[in-house]
Amino acid sequence: MSLVENPILPGCHPDPSICRVGDAYYLVTSTFELFPGLPVFRSTDLAHWDVIGHVIDRPGLLDYEGIPSSGGLYAPTLRHHDGLFWLVCTLVDPTDDERGGHFIMRASDAAGPWSEPVWLDADGIDPSIFFDDDGTVWIHGTRLAREPRWHHQTEVWLRQYDVERQALVGPEHILWYGALLGGVWAEGPHLYTVDGTYYLLAAEGGTDFEHAVMVARSTEVTGPYEGCKNNPVLTHRHLGRGSHITGTGHADLVQAADGSWWAVLLGMRPYGGYHYPLGRETFLVPVVWEDGWPVFAPGVGRVTDAVEVPFATASTAAGERLVRPSDPRWTSLRGPADQYATPHGDGWSLRLSATTLAEASTPAFLGVRQAHRALDLAVTVQAALAAGEEAGLTIRQSENDHVRLAVLTSDIDEVVVRVIHRRAGADRVVGEVRPGTVAGEPLRLGVTVRDSEYVLWAAPVDQDPRTIATVDGRQLDSVAAGGFIGLLLGIYGTSNGVPSDTVVEFGPLEYAPL
Repeated sequence: MSLVENPILPGCHPDPSICRVGDAYYLVTSTFELFPGLPVFRSTDLAHWDVIGHVIDRPGLLDYEGIPSSGGLYAPTLRHHDGLFWLVCTLVDPTDDERGGHFIMRASDAAGPWSEPVWLDADGIDPSIFFDDDGTVWIHGTRLAREPRWHHQTEVWLRQYDVERQALVGPEHILWYGALLGGVWAEGPHLYTVDGTYYLLAAEGGTDFEHAVMVARSTEVTGPYEGCKNNPVLTHRHLGRGSHITGTGHADLVQAADGSWWAVLLGMRPYGGYHYPLGRETFLVPVVWEDGWPVFAPGVGRVTDAVEVPFATASTAAGERLVRPSDPRWTSLRGPADQYATPHGDGWSLRLSATTLAEASTPAFLGVRQAHRALDLAVTVQAALAAGEEAGLTIRQSENDHVRLAVLTSDIDEVVVRVIHRRAGADRVVGEVRPGTVAGEPLRLGVTVRDSEYVLWAAPVDQDPRTIATVDGRQLDSVAAGGFIGLLLGIYGTSNGVPSDTVVEFGPLEYAPL
């Protein structure tokens, strides 16, 4: 038996959905505007997870262009049936209700390739798919109630899915309005059958501090459903905002090969007050069945820092410090980065884009999720930048909220390194140094992260770091800036609106957690 550390997927990995095929487990999470989208993780012990591919891994599958940060891909559901993996998800554009919607994709191998998306005629968010024992396939999801009794009351709907016609058919059934009178956002619904009974699992309260897991059951898939008297069956909202894990919810169940039951769910780890720069992460809890109902984290009733998993193996691997181009942690925004980025040894050649980080498009940017409270990040950059061009490191929350450690060139070819904090859509220079190098000479850039303190520095490659500015991470997380994602740390380059042939050479990105 091994202790498995929580979260099992640190950093921005919200809305987990899981299934088991034989001795292997497969899991996907939301990715919003990040590309490639919907990473597929594989594990054999629920403890150690490898990215084996992405569902949205090539241009043309979905159109993200213009979708603002924290729009995009919401709450996927992953299932396996009859030799195929099935995924349903929602593409959301917060600025255009007519754009996007629910879609379904299939693959014989979870690593891909995945089919073209088939769009479903349904509204709302958080679709899920359920394969009944009689061969019937059902799609269900959440939307604002047609006749709400209170603000943000939602309803879980259900319709049959015709696999041959690839369409929803038959009458619609309303399964659930939430467990509590006045409860909001009954979302992330999943259906299961256990010993001949249908179970509906849903989140409630909104995906922040009030988040909770609710369950209901029925003898018929179409209902009526009775709520569990123990609802919420898992929440941390009663622990207060001082709890070191909050916002637990959006769970999915899986039965292990040994017959045991487990749930994956999202949660946040606040620090520095009620802030969570790491975003919403994926956690694991055991589940048992008592009196026909699931009991989450039995005997404890909350998500713990570690979970005993009888079949988990101990990890002996040391974390890799260098994030090489082949590393699946790399992400771009709304489209493939290869239109600007080319692997160069263990680093990248990055051609400047006219697009900036302040635009809802695909800038020349490559980042990784911040997954640790304390870390050292560093990279070597070499570029002969023209006036008006910039390149460097960034701490990104969104188009409107990010920090740039920007290398620029003065009118006498002297390098200037400037820290620019973009907050609520407005840029402000918070520090500047002239490291004594000229355009084209290599320069070291870095960020030292200690909880909420982000110290940005620069130096010639043979000199000690020189601090330029310190930024408060509590001004960058989604509590302060809005949205649903955690911070990304990465490299970027822009010519700020004008065409450019300039190419910036970045050495290996060093990500060293402490």
